[in-house]
Amino acid sequence: MSFEIGSAPTASYGSGTIGGGPVPSAANFEEEQPLLDELGIHPDQIWRKTKSILNPFRVNSDVHKDSDLSGPMFLYILLCIFQLLAGKIQFGVILGWIVVSSIFLYVVFNMLAGRNGNLDLHTCTSVVGYCLLPVVMLSAISLFLPQNGGIRFVLSGVFVIWATRACTNLMVAVARGGEEHRGLIAYACFLIYTLFSLLVIF
Repeated sequence: MSFEIGSAPTASYGSGTIGGGPVPSAANFEEEQPLLDELGIHPDQIWRKTKSILNPFRVNSDVHKDSDLSGPMFLYILLCIFQLLAGKIQFGVILGWIVVSSIFLYVVFNMLAGRNGNLDLHTCTSVVGYCLLPVVMLSAISLFLPQNGGIRFVLSGVFVIWATRACTNLMVAVARGGEEHRGLIAYACFLIYTLFSLLVIF
C-alpha cells in the first residue's frame, strides 16, 4: 500500500450511480411526456370543445365524442369565482348540483333510450359540464347588471335556452337511442340549467 500523493486511483463521478440506479441523463428528460399529457389535460381539445358550444345553432358533436372532465372542472371553477365576486360562496353547492344533474340526466336518458342507449356517466358529466358555458357567461355578465332589473331575467332565459339546446343536441349526437325522445331530453336539460341560472339570479 502506497501513501504517496498522486498514487491513489481517480474516481469518475460522471458515470456513477445514485441509490444503485443509473443517473438520469438529459436524453431521458427529453423523452418524458409533458406534465399536462400525463394528467390527461389537453388544452387544445378543451378549447375546441368550448368553442363548439359558442354557436348555439350548430354544435360540433364530433369533438365531444372523446369525453373529458378537465374542461368542465375549469368551467366549474370559473362559475364559482364569478359567484364569489358577486358575494356568493357556492363552491359546494355548484359542485353538488353538477354531480346530481349529471346522474339525473344519465338516468333519464338511459330510461328513455332503453336497451339501445349507450350513454355512460363520464360522457354525460362531460357534456353537462361543457354546456355550462352559457351559465358561466351569464354569471360574468350579471356582475355588471343591477340586482333587481328585469334584464337579468331576460338574459337568464336566453342563456338557459342556449345551454339547453346545446346539451340536447350533444346528448342525441354522442349517444344512441335519444333521437325519438329529444323533447323529453330537452326538458330535463332545461330543468338543469334553470337551476344553475337561479343561483346566478338570486
